[in-house]
Amino acid sequence: MSLEEAAEYALSTETDQPEATTEQELSVYDEQMENLTPREREVAILVAHGLTNRQIASELSISERTAGNHVARILKKLELHARAQIASRASEGQLLTPEQG
Repeated sequence: MSLEEAAEYALSTETDQPEATTEQELSVYDEQMENLTPREREVAILVAHGLTNRQIASELSISERTAGNHVARILKKLELHARAQIASRASEGQLLTPEQG
């Protein structure tokens, strides 16, 4: 591949990635979300709303460390690496209902 071809490829808007999440991926997401405890689901919703561990702790009357532990377990159970991914997964798994989001 020439330098010009490489630059054109890099700047192209076409991707090989699927546009939408497949139904199979959604079922895996739903299954993983079901593995969360009710408290973890509650914390996931608060994370999805952008709350910090301190704010989650205040909202749920728990310690900040406990809130952090919940977030860490959620990340591990959902095989994620960042809080933003929890928010994305929460919306994909429809954890956020209209009255919550």
